[in-house]
Amino acid sequence: MANLDHLITEAQADFAACDTTTALEDAKAKYLGKTGLLTDALKGLGKLSAEERPAAGAAINVVKKGVEAALNARRDAILNAAQAEQLASESLDVTLPARAQSKGGLHPVSLTLQRIEQLFHSVGFDVATGPEIETDFYNFTALNIPENHPARAMHDTFYVDEAHVLRTHTSPVQVHYMENALKQSKTPPLKIIAPGRVYRVDSDATHSPMFHQVEGLWVDKDISFANLKGVVQDFLQRFFERDDLVVRFRPSFFPFTEPSAEMDMSWNGGWLEIGGCGMVHPEVFKHVNIDSEQYQGFAFGLGVERLAMLRYGVNDLRHFFNNDLRFLSQFSK
Repeated sequence: MANLDHLITEAQADFAACDTTTALEDAKAKYLGKTGLLTDALKGLGKLSAEERPAAGAAINVVKKGVEAALNARRDAILNAAQAEQLASESLDVTLPARAQSKGGLHPVSLTLQRIEQLFHSVGFDVATGPEIETDFYNFTALNIPENHPARAMHDTFYVDEAHVLRTHTSPVQVHYMENALKQSKTPPLKIIAPGRVYRVDSDATHSPMFHQVEGLWVDKDISFANLKGVVQDFLQRFFERDDLVVRFRPSFFPFTEPSAEMDMSWNGGWLEIGGCGMVHPEVFKHVNIDSEQYQGFAFGLGVERLAMLRYGVNDLRHFFNNDLRFLSQFSK
């Protein structure tokens, strides 16, 4: 087999003539490609005798390592030159101030919940929470909602299984709270609000499959609609910072209150529906072993997103859940 030492010198010359990694790869193929000179030499070992093959193979490997060393050296030189050229062309002023870190902030719905809790806490209401996956009993039965009620229909409620649902309101928290209070020998007065996520099969500009509610409950002796109106009107006036805001009730129906009413508030020269309310139904008290002859109570429910939309002037509920930083950043300033 012919001496191949000259290939190292030839390869060094060919590689030195390359200014880019692409050209270098093309030059590499001449020596180390599938049909390269060294590849052909290795294939030719099979034609040699067993005695000649070891020495010839070792000689070829020495040449191959020399070619590879020249290739790597030239590749490093090309990359270093490209990096130096890039650094020279890109000016960097180390005296410039660093980029400011953007500030985060609470979501507008979280800000609204925080404000609601603060205002109700200031008049003696505690905050109560409960599970978002509820049993059929707590979400419906304990609230006097009959089995044939439309709210139980599959097209209105997300069912986890036959006995569990994603809660459709935070009213079940009231039942849990009254039950636990009596287990701890705590008798009325009971004053709570129950804020949290709820779920219904609904989605458009003013409705979302997931949204937030805050429900209020006050149980004591001699509680009346007058107390209900006073609490709600005081809260709305302070929430919107408008002393001229007034509340009116319109007769309505809810299974868990009797009598029941829709709440409207004065807004921009007219009336705007803001939630539902009523006096706690005796059947609800019966489920938690509270004597409805001795105690009365009122309950009300408000949509948190509705309050946030009115307070911040948002005209589409979906903005709260689109995660658009252009929208959300307005609330972190």
